[in-house]
Amino acid sequence: MRRNYPLPVKFLLSFFALVLFFVQVSLAQSEYLPYSYQLDQKFNADVYSFKSSLHTSLKPFLMDSAITSRYNRLMQLGVDSSRKSWLSRILFNQHLFDVKTSEFTFYGDYLPDLQLGRDISGKKTTNLNTRGYQFGGTVGTKFSFYTSGYEDQGVFPAYYDAIVNDYHFIPGQSYDRSFGKNTKDWSYVTAIISYTPIKQLNITLGEDQTFIGDGYRSLLLSDYAAPYPLLRLTANLGKVQYMVMWAYMEDEWAKKFDGFGSNRRKWGMFHYLDWNVTNRLSLGLFNALIAAEADDYGNYHGFDINYVNPVILLGSLGPSSPIPDNTLGGFTGKYKIFDKTALYGQVVVDRYNSNNTNSTTYGYQLGMRGTDIFKVNNLNYLIEYNTVKPNTYTSSQAITTYTQYAEPLGDPLGTNFSELLGIVNYSIGKFDLQGQLNYARYELNTLGQNTGMLLNLPFMPPNYTSVANSLTYAGGGINAKLGYAEGTVSYLLNPKFNLRLELGALYRDESSSLGNKKTTLFTFGLRSTFRNLYHDF
Repeated sequence: MRRNYPLPVKFLLSFFALVLFFVQVSLAQSEYLPYSYQLDQKFNADVYSFKSSLHTSLKPFLMDSAITSRYNRLMQLGVDSSRKSWLSRILFNQHLFDVKTSEFTFYGDYLPDLQLGRDISGKKTTNLNTRGYQFGGTVGTKFSFYTSGYEDQGVFPAYYDAIVNDYHFIPGQSYDRSFGKNTKDWSYVTAIISYTPIKQLNITLGEDQTFIGDGYRSLLLSDYAAPYPLLRLTANLGKVQYMVMWAYMEDEWAKKFDGFGSNRRKWGMFHYLDWNVTNRLSLGLFNALIAAEADDYGNYHGFDINYVNPVILLGSLGPSSPIPDNTLGGFTGKYKIFDKTALYGQVVVDRYNSNNTNSTTYGYQLGMRGTDIFKVNNLNYLIEYNTVKPNTYTSSQAITTYTQYAEPLGDPLGTNFSELLGIVNYSIGKFDLQGQLNYARYELNTLGQNTGMLLNLPFMPPNYTSVANSLTYAGGGINAKLGYAEGTVSYLLNPKFNLRLELGALYRDESSSLGNKKTTLFTFGLRSTFRNLYHDF
């Protein structure tokens, strides 16, 4: 059946087709590297060295000379060239399909993610049964593609199960097709094509996520929410990297008026400018706009050409009536204080109108990350503090909140929180050990009033002040504290798609006036892929 795409999607597809038609052949590289923090941290020694001039804040990375050598070593870790049998090579050495010629490359893998666990606190057995795939490759040196897909069933610990039941959505992935049953059922797909017509320009089209920042979290744009259709243009001009992205997102909770499907749609436009002042200092400027075709009362406006304006800060010149667009801005910074060690930070600034009064709210991030601490090779670490004031990311219209499927496009905790976290990772041979600690303060909602951390509810009262953000408590919310600890030990079987045996332990304690909710979970599984799946919220 032919799909009737709305005007902005048609425009973006047509624009991409014209670019492909008119550009000339070049020798630039466009190979796509799927993003996950577990893999990303293993490049710390390369990207945070004094010698590197790589732009580190925009992810996923495209393969670059700064990381190629390290990536190739990681993909050969534990590979034994003496293996003779086909089955042994497939299990431990190589992709399931792997074709390399002078004109193109192609690989493919089956991706299992099988886990069995026991939630001691909740007296509950958990499991995860994922059957996935990935295919990728290159055509020449300017074109690459990548796709992955996952069919999943699982039983979750109580705290995670409650989130799924509230949203009818598996965080960062897809709909829960189980309709509230104990065993959840879901599936989703990612797919991108990446094209580099000239060395200075990359064009990426598909359904995926984008991450901006040097931290574990991002307050500007993170990979926590589900994948979305996007067109991303990235220009690399030496010390300056400039990204503009158009995205097409959904909201399953907003009141429905259009006939394009079961959910309301909205457009997202994002700009990010990163400037390497020196090899040690980088500064960045970010802005975003979320716009909808119709407001929550059925008022429509047409598509405005300003929504495709590629110039940073000018995209917000689109229509503000009858449907106010949601705009926000931000800044990033990074300074390499030592070789292989960097301080980094972000500031997000959001203006909103409550009771006809313009107000400004904000959040910020401070962190440090690096590797080879205490002169121990492959010992990576990160410590990070994040805080976001009430009403940041929210909107007078539910449809234009800074969300995808009602999930935050920033930190998983949403808004009105403070969070401190640390991560240590050590690799020795084929063993990988990781430990993580989180502590957070936030407020829970009561009686349907948005005095807490949710983004898809109306603004908080103008006279409201927050405990989570160390302000004077004015009442209305439920002050909550979260302690979280997680550790994993894994043994690598096949580096090509991160196939590994993994033993994990998780402890979570949320306390408030409503009581304590504790989770003590032990898991064991056969896992694969480099995707990010967050559980620390």
